[in-house]
Amino acid sequence: MRLPVYLDYHATTPVDPRVLAAMLPFFSEEFGNAASRTHVFGWRSAAAGDAARAQVAEIIGARSPEEIVFTSGATESVNLALKGVASAHRSRGDHIVTVATEHRAVLDTCRRLQKEGFRVTYLPVDPNGMIALDGLHAAITNRTLLVSVMAANNEVGTLALLAQIARIARERGAVFHTDATQAVGKVPMNVQAMGVDLLSFSAPKMCGPKGIGALYVRHGIEIAPQMDGGGHEFGLRSGTLNVPAIVGFGAACELCRQEMAAESDRVRRLRDRLHQALAAGLDGVTLHGHPTERLPGNLNLSFAGAQAETVMAMLKDVAVSSASACATASVEPSHVLRAMGVKRSLAHCSIRFGLGRFTTEEEIDYAARCVIEVVQQVRAMSPMDQLAAVAARSC
Repeated sequence: MRLPVYLDYHATTPVDPRVLAAMLPFFSEEFGNAASRTHVFGWRSAAAGDAARAQVAEIIGARSPEEIVFTSGATESVNLALKGVASAHRSRGDHIVTVATEHRAVLDTCRRLQKEGFRVTYLPVDPNGMIALDGLHAAITNRTLLVSVMAANNEVGTLALLAQIARIARERGAVFHTDATQAVGKVPMNVQAMGVDLLSFSAPKMCGPKGIGALYVRHGIEIAPQMDGGGHEFGLRSGTLNVPAIVGFGAACELCRQEMAAESDRVRRLRDRLHQALAAGLDGVTLHGHPTERLPGNLNLSFAGAQAETVMAMLKDVAVSSASACATASVEPSHVLRAMGVKRSLAHCSIRFGLGRFTTEEEIDYAARCVIEVVQQVRAMSPMDQLAAVAARSC
């Protein structure tokens, strides 16, 4: 076992060696611009990009590879989807429906659109992070252009009822978008079966390279490009294609498609092992998110009486993250937990454990021992001692 142990797979993932091997030739030998149509270097790069596009399309059940638009990442894909729909359809409406627990990529984009005159409804969630379907139905009006609901929450892992949500949106004449960044490659996703119109995702969350994402655009859905300059990606996203990253994205998707079922089962068992160990070794442990309908590698726990920032400051050999951005009690905790009705004091004690492809049983057992020991120490410290621990880490 190598230290530190990495349990932050929701933030990013290591590139699978098989993905890296697929990418390497396109940094040196196969370096052509995929838009160069007059020589073999361009032809080979274009062919590699086409093959990868098919792999990316297949993992989400897209009807055609031409429904995949490559971007720099999920954030750009979200911006292109939301702003693209708003720009293309403004003449027929000015209303967007989303959820209070969305990723900042969606929330900040919606706030930008509000400044441009659009109206946004932010749906509440229940204590498990789920929206009420009747609430969604009531929120949609004849001016609603778009409904955007994430497939899997990035903090608590709760899985949305995408097929039901998409059906409601379609019945009411709204385009349905989902931010599936955390879901693709972890749980089955089929845009045709689910009725999804637009879907954002990226490679770094599935053991692929950083700097590459995609937007699925169902055939017939009109969106306005947000970047001009050459007409690449079917006129929706100009810019020279990042062929090495695209090839890596395709390889990552293919590996997930082949191995997702077995990998998800293994990771789920490790997650449950970690949860059981922490609950057995500590009192005051609270699970956040849906108890069963959540990502296999997600475990979001609060340890009452132990500020998350202090716990993480003292966890020298375990890499985790906190749903709270706080350094002191005066800073707002996670908007996701607060929207779920979690008390502020408990939300400040939340830690997100993200397990993935290369997580081992040995690492889980080691992490459990470390967390139990540190939480016990933090609970015994005074508030001033906790602040000192955080300050020492930041230095």
